[in-house]
Amino acid sequence: MAEDGRLVDALAQLRDVLELVRLPLGLPGAVEQQDAAAAMASQLGDYIIPRLTTLDAPLLAVVGGSTGAGKSTLVNSLLGRPVSAPGVIRPTTKSPVLVHNPADEHWFADERVLPGLVRTQSPGTGPSSLQLVAEPTLPPGLALLDAPDIDSVVDANRKLAAQLLQAGDMWLFVTSAARYSDAVPWEFLRAAAARQAAVAVVLDRVPVPALDAVRDDLQRMMTEAGLADAPLLVVPESSVDAQGLLPDEVVAPTRRWLATLAADTGRRQLVVVRTLDGAITALIRATELVADAALAQVGALQGLQSDAASAYRDAAVAVSSQSGDGTLLRGEVLSRWHDFVGTSAFVKRIDQGVSWVRDRLSTVLGAKADDGRQTQEAAQASLEALLIEAGSSATERAAQAWRANPVGRDLMAAHPELATVSPEFPDAVRRMIRAWQNDVLELVADEGRGKRQGARIAATGVNVVGAALMLVIFANTGGVTGAELGVAGGTTVVAQKLLESIFGDEAVRRLAKTAKVALDARVEALLAGELVRFDTVATQLQVSATLPDDLTQAAENARMARADQPMLGASPARGRETSGRMIDGSWYRQGDQGGVEYTQTLPLGPDADPADDPGQVRR
Repeated sequence: MAEDGRLVDALAQLRDVLELVRLPLGLPGAVEQQDAAAAMASQLGDYIIPRLTTLDAPLLAVVGGSTGAGKSTLVNSLLGRPVSAPGVIRPTTKSPVLVHNPADEHWFADERVLPGLVRTQSPGTGPSSLQLVAEPTLPPGLALLDAPDIDSVVDANRKLAAQLLQAGDMWLFVTSAARYSDAVPWEFLRAAAARQAAVAVVLDRVPVPALDAVRDDLQRMMTEAGLADAPLLVVPESSVDAQGLLPDEVVAPTRRWLATLAADTGRRQLVVVRTLDGAITALIRATELVADAALAQVGALQGLQSDAASAYRDAAVAVSSQSGDGTLLRGEVLSRWHDFVGTSAFVKRIDQGVSWVRDRLSTVLGAKADDGRQTQEAAQASLEALLIEAGSSATERAAQAWRANPVGRDLMAAHPELATVSPEFPDAVRRMIRAWQNDVLELVADEGRGKRQGARIAATGVNVVGAALMLVIFANTGGVTGAELGVAGGTTVVAQKLLESIFGDEAVRRLAKTAKVALDARVEALLAGELVRFDTVATQLQVSATLPDDLTQAAENARMARADQPMLGASPARGRETSGRMIDGSWYRQGDQGGVEYTQTLPLGPDADPADDPGQVRR
C-alpha cells in the first residue's frame, strides 16, 4: 500500500479541493460543513496522507478528554516522571506534548505528521507548538500525545484538540467518574465509532466504593455508542506524590496494556490500518455532504442573481414597450413638435402630397431654425424621466426580492446601498440618451449620403429629420389617450410623411427599426450597469459554481483508488481479519492468512503482560 501512489495522489487532490471550500451564505448547516471541510483537509495533511506513505512509523496514541479529567497526570504517571505539566488553572493543557522513545525521534522531529505545529524541546505556551519529549521507558513503536482539553474555554485549544484526535492512530480517551456522562466527550466518541477509529477509554479518578457501578454504567454507554469492543481501563481515585504522580499500582494495568500493544508489530499495524481505512472511508462519505452544501450555496446565489436580473430585464422590456407605444409623445415632446408643424389644419393637408409637406416644412424652418433641436431636447427629457423611473423601480424590486430571501436579507443588511440606484445613474441616463440621439443623427446622415437625399436633408435640416425619426420610433399611440390621441396621431403622420419624402417608405421602416434596436440595446446596457452592483456583491462571496462537481469528482477518484487498496482489517503480519469481538479484556479475531483460516486471541486487557504469547493460532 505504501508503494501505491494512486491513492495518495487521489487523496492529495481531495485535500486540495477541500481547502478551497468557501460556504459564505448563511444557509442551514453551512457553518458546520465549512468547518468539516477544513477539518478534513487538515486530517488529510496531518495524518492520512503521511500515514499512507509510512505505515511502519510508530503508533501514535492521542491522549484526549475533558478539562480536569487527569490526562497529563495519567501520562506522567505512566512514564514515571513529569513530562507534561498538569495544572489547576483552566485550561490545564495549553499546548500538546508528544512523548516517544529516543529511537523513534526521527519519525516526529520532521513534519511528517502535524506539519502546521512548530517542534520544540521545551514546554510550549500556546496551541501552535508541539513539545517533543524523548522517554526511554516508553516502548519503541509507540508514542503518546497529550492533547489540550476537548471542551477547553479557549477556542484555539478546542480546535487543536479536535485536530490532534483526527491525527492519531488510536485514541486513549480519558474521562473521570464525575465527567464520564458529559455531552462533549460523547460527540467525539460517537464520531470515532462512526469511522471505526481505534479507541481505548480510561475511566480515571473513580472512588473505590463506586468503581463497579460507574464502570458498568460507562460500559453500557460505550455499547450504545458503538464502542462495545473498545477496551475500558479503570484508574481508581488515589492521592498523588510530591511530583504529582499517581501510585504505580493504579496505572500499572494501563501501562501493561500499552506495552503489550507496542510489543506486537502485527497488532500495532492492524490498529493503524483499521483507523486509517476508517478515516478514509468516513472522509469520502463526508465529502459528499460538503459537496451538497456547496451545491446549495451555488443554487441560493444563482437564485438571488436571477431575481435581480429578472427585475432589470423586466424594466428593460417595459422601457422597450413604452418607448414605442406612444407614451413618450405626451407632454413637452408633443407640444414642441406640434408647434413646429403648425395647426391641425396643416396636418389635414398632408395628403395633398409629400412634396408639399417638405416644402411647407422647409418654409417653417426658415423662421424656426432651432425647432428640431427643441423637439430632440423634449424627447430627451421625456425619455430620461422614463429611464430613471425604470431604473429606480427595477432596483426596488431587486432589493425586495433579496430581502424576501434569508440569505439575500443578510446581503442587503451588509450592503444597504443596493436599495437605491447608484448616484451616477441619472448622469449615465443622460449620456446614454445623448449617445442614442447621436446614433439617430448618424443613421440619418449615412442614409442621406446620396445626392438627392442629401439635398433634401440639407433643405429640411438634419436635426428636424432626426427629430422626425425619433417621433416615428415613438409612434404607436397605444399609450396616448383622450384629446392627445388625435393630435399625436396626426403629428406622427407628418413625421412619417416627411421621412418618406426624403428616403422612401421602405427606408423609413428600416431606419426606424435600426434606431429602435439601438435604443433597446443601450437601455439594456444602462440597466445592466445597475444590475452589476448586485452581481458584484454576489461575486465577492467567491461561491464557486464548479466546486460541487470538483468535490464530487475528487471523492469519486479517492473512492475508486481506495477500492483498489482494500485495507480494512488487512495487515501484512496477520492477513485479512474477517470478524472480531472483545471478551473479558481480550480480542478474539478470525480471518485468513494465505487462504488458511485461523482464530487468534490477542490479550488487550489491563492484566496483559508484554511477555505473554500474543496469541494462540488454531488452524
